[in-house]
Amino acid sequence: MNFKPLGDRALVKIVEREEQTASGIVLPDTAKEKPQTAEVVAVGEGKLDDNGQRVPIDFSQGDVIVFAKYSGTEISLEGDDYMILDADDILGIVEN
Repeated sequence: MNFKPLGDRALVKIVEREEQTASGIVLPDTAKEKPQTAEVVAVGEGKLDDNGQRVPIDFSQGDVIVFAKYSGTEISLEGDDYMILDADDILGIVEN
């Protein structure tokens, strides 16, 4: 895939998880909460500050991140679903 996010944006792939109740019932998609965890696929170069210098981005390709609930733009590339997020919408990095 050839896609490069601009500025301080990131292309992410949603980490799908199967939700199941304590009694073992698998919940359908309509009953699930909107996922807020994704893997970073591509990162822009960062935005420019007032002096024309690039501001470094705190995450990189391959990181698993948590993002704000109603943020981003959903797109489809080569049959797969992705989201484009602004760096400000990324709340943190999941560390193992």
